[in-house]
Amino acid sequence: MEIFIGADYRGFERKNQLIRYLEEKGVEVIDEGAYEYREGDDFNVPAVKVAQAVRDNIGSFGILICDSAHGVTMQANRFKGVRAANCDSVESAKLAREHDDANVLCMSAHFVDEDLMKQITDAFLDTYFTNLERRVRRINLLDEREDYA
Repeated sequence: MEIFIGADYRGFERKNQLIRYLEEKGVEVIDEGAYEYREGDDFNVPAVKVAQAVRDNIGSFGILICDSAHGVTMQANRFKGVRAANCDSVESAKLAREHDDANVLCMSAHFVDEDLMKQITDAFLDTYFTNLERRVRRINLLDEREDYA
């Protein structure tokens, strides 16, 4: 399993904690930045890098962390084929995978502590898409033109 991970300055510490945790479990993690703490940096840069990597590497996953996780979620979802979900509980992570085949997990450094972040990540990575026809149809609509309706 290949995981691309990124964060802005608010998620920098949590990102590094999560990298260590995943690597200890034998997971291949590719750090897409920030590579150093720089107060006030923009969430967009690592979010774009992670989204592009997930889009270009079918079957991979991404993890993004910023203050609220809203910004990285919005940025990542601008890429066709990327389904980023802002998850703040184990249950929301499971549902994001089961129902929506999410491939990028977004978490808040402000609201999610290190232990919960690990639990959410494990749930996200260990849960599989249920592949029901109605869910596949809905996912396919995500990548349609904005005037599909």
